[in-house]
Amino acid sequence: MQFSDRNRAFKDALVLIIIGMVFWLMAIITDFHDHLDAFLHRYEPWQLDELFDALSITGLLGLIYAGRRIHDLKTEIRIKNTIQRNMDWLSNHDPLTALPNRRALVSHALLIEEQNRNKHHVIYSIDLDGFKKVNDLAGQQGGDILLRAVAKRLQTLLPDATIFRLGGDEFLVISHRQADMDCLNLGHLISQTLSAPYDVGGMTSEIGASIGFALYPENSTDFNDAIHCADVAMYAAKKAGHNNVAAYERIMEDRVVRRAEVEMALKTAIREQSIVPYYQPVMDLKTGKVHGFEALARWKTGPSQYVAPSDFIEFAESAGLIVPLSESLLKQACLDALHWPDSVRLAFNISPTQFSDRQLGLRIMSILSETGYPPQRLEIEITETAIIHDVAAAANILRDLREAGIRLALDDFGTGYSNLSQLSQFQFDKIKIDRSFVINSDRDSKCADIVRGIMGLSQGLGLATTAEGIEDSGQLAFLKDLGCDFGQGYLFGKGLPADQALALLLRNEEFPIIQSSVA
Repeated sequence: MQFSDRNRAFKDALVLIIIGMVFWLMAIITDFHDHLDAFLHRYEPWQLDELFDALSITGLLGLIYAGRRIHDLKTEIRIKNTIQRNMDWLSNHDPLTALPNRRALVSHALLIEEQNRNKHHVIYSIDLDGFKKVNDLAGQQGGDILLRAVAKRLQTLLPDATIFRLGGDEFLVISHRQADMDCLNLGHLISQTLSAPYDVGGMTSEIGASIGFALYPENSTDFNDAIHCADVAMYAAKKAGHNNVAAYERIMEDRVVRRAEVEMALKTAIREQSIVPYYQPVMDLKTGKVHGFEALARWKTGPSQYVAPSDFIEFAESAGLIVPLSESLLKQACLDALHWPDSVRLAFNISPTQFSDRQLGLRIMSILSETGYPPQRLEIEITETAIIHDVAAAANILRDLREAGIRLALDDFGTGYSNLSQLSQFQFDKIKIDRSFVINSDRDSKCADIVRGIMGLSQGLGLATTAEGIEDSGQLAFLKDLGCDFGQGYLFGKGLPADQALALLLRNEEFPIIQSSVA
């Protein structure tokens, strides 16, 4: 387009020069200027000579204006071209790290297939582990500093490779591959390089990297498909744990497809509220009355067909679906619990992964406000693993919940490694004795002693206690003798749907499930 414009301008200038030469020759032949001068002198009263001077000056000024305008147009064209080049750069690069982006990857893949089909490549798909935590702690500015540092390390380690930032904390490395190249060892070297500590605004931060790699053309003769293979391997590495490197294998594809199917089914179940809360009774061991219910998730897929909670809860955590799942269950449970007597509490478990969300307390209060369920009747159960990863954030969340009137229970007490530390740092209303100790208390003296020790600790701290996993009358008698406040287990009932839980409450008012120790 620019060449065409220059060519037309040249033709116009040439035509104007020719026309000017013709007029000049005609003026010479006809002695035009002498005739014009005589004419102006003859009609001097008309002031035509002054008019001619004015026209001449105006023409000269017009030439000056045209020259300035041409200069301005050239400047505008230069600025436009610069902007266009910048736009082209921005459309193909990540402005934060200056690395090529996903759009550039499409062009690069096409170029490799067209020009370098006979050359071998290795493709590394990299996903940072723990980046979100750093971003939450250091803020967006700190996260940006970390991403730029990651890009710099990759460029320094792999100066001959093409490195892309695909978005968020995802990177892709494409490198020519020699016959003797150890791709797995290079993957581990990349992982070690990215895992070294970072200085993020004066704060030392550490992350990891899940890395998967694929070979072109061995794993696929289609370069875009080879990139997909590297992504599949990266997901397999991430699932295997922190800082893993995995080479692509065809069997991984089947796992990814199955995972995608389960994830889609889980999203649909959450959206359609196919996963519902069931309610296991929590009994007051002194009065024999129902003290409350613990909400348990149940995913029914067909008549008498359920997905085990341990399966889909863990999957929801790894797939990033635990927040919408938990909110859906809590909302349903609060609406069901509104039909219970005011003295009956609702106990609800919070997943450890949810404590990375600093808005957790606000989310819970929003659901209580929406459903109209009183905060004083809600009891949030927390395992110590939920709070040890980020003690400061957990302290803020628990403080917000307590200030709102929500009661807190330390779940699975006795199974962790820092229980006493948690009791000294945080304010809980209740301790729940893990079922593994209760079930074995009547045949294992060590378990019985542990239960006695927990009871003595809780009574000394003024905390209520709930014993989980009570399955027979012997265990019940043992706990009642120790002064345990509440109990739950198969002896009193399994998880019940909402209507059956309400029916149990009505029956329990007249016929206590266990014999009262107060009578």
